[in-house]
Parts: sequence; structure tokens; C-alpha cells
Amino acid sequence: MIRLYDYWRSSAAYRVRIALNLKGISYEQVPVNIAPGSDEQKSAEYKSVNPQMRVPTLDVDGQRAGQSLAILEWLEEAYPKPSILPHDPWDRLQARSFANTIACDIHPLNNLAVLSTLRHEFGADDASVTRWYHDWIRRGFKALEAFAAGRSGSRFLFGDAPTMAEIALVPQIANARRFDMDLSAFPGLLALDKSCLELDAFKKASPDANKPA
Repeated sequence: MIRLYDYWRSSAAYRVRIALNLKGISYEQVPVNIAPGSDEQKSAEYKSVNPQMRVPTLDVDGQRAGQSLAILEWLEEAYPKPSILPHDPWDRLQARSFANTIACDIHPLNNLAVLSTLRHEFGADDASVTRWYHDWIRRGFKALEAFAAGRSGSRFLFGDAPTMAEIALVPQIANARRFDMDLSAFPGLLALDKSCLELDAFKKASPDANKPA
């Protein structure tokens, strides 16, 4: 039995939903409302599930682990087909590097805890928070766009199927759009996003498809 402690709008949880769908793995979703004001991730009940008090958490027969990219790596090891990494070892490194640029350099600076700290500890207004958000995405996307421009011979970055790289990219683009960011400077990334969103695995993982009724 696989359970995913999940929040419909979480970029990190979105990554795991995509990977589970791509691999055709059945799972049960356990909603955790991390929206400000609800803060279910801070409850004693959820802290016993994930002491870091973040989503996602993967529960496999009672064993639990967090951190979305670590979960993706485990899924690749436990369910190797279809793969979410390229075959070539160097391409595998590049796919991981691309994904980590998002998961380690962009996303952590823009998650709810950081934005809340900017507002409440440093007095940032909404306009300042938005500038902060856009700036960190822009810095990372410039590098990723340059990489994508050099891999323009196929539908996806590493051939005819999406990998960990696209799994990380699509949720980050969704977040950028949510914060009304102009993405016109990143046509390569937008083309990848479009190709991914044509696939059922990405459609079914999207925030809109998982939004509570």
C-alpha cells in the first residue's frame, strides 16, 4: 500500500504525483492542508508522520519518507520501468542537475515558510514578496533555458519521454504563472511544459485536477 501525504498546490507533491502517474503506480492520497490559516502540517498528528512538517510524505506499508527528489529516486529504484531518467550516464547526471536547480536553488526560496518570514519578520509587502519570488525563478530559469536551447532536437530534454528534469520543471512553471510572472523570455522551457501537459500523467497530477471539491 502506497500513500501520499499531499497538498494539491504543493510543487513538491505535484512532482511526486507526476512520477507516480508516469510509472502507473496506484496510490492513496492523504490531503494535508498547508495553506496559511489551516496549517495542518504543524499539527501533532502530522508531525508524527513527518517531523519536518512538510509535504509530501510517502508512506509505503507504514514506512515513511519525505523530500520529493529523494522519493523520485526511490521510485526509480523500486519501479524502474518506465524510467524517469535517461539511459546514458552523463544524461542522467544532467537530468538530475536540471531537477536540482529547481528543487534546491529556486523552490526553497519561494516556499510558504520563506514568504511568510519575509512578510512577518522583515515587513515585506506583497509587491516586495512578488519581486523576490520572480527574481529567484528568473535566475534559475535563465540557466535552465540555456540548457534547453542546446537540447532542441527532441520533444523532451532527453528524447521522446519526460524525465526527472521535466517532472521538476512543470510544477515550477505552474507556480510562476500563479504569481503572474512573465515567462516569455523562456520559450524553450515553455515548449517543454506544453509537451508535458499533453500527457495524461501530467494532466492528472495538476493542481486543478487535485483541487478539493
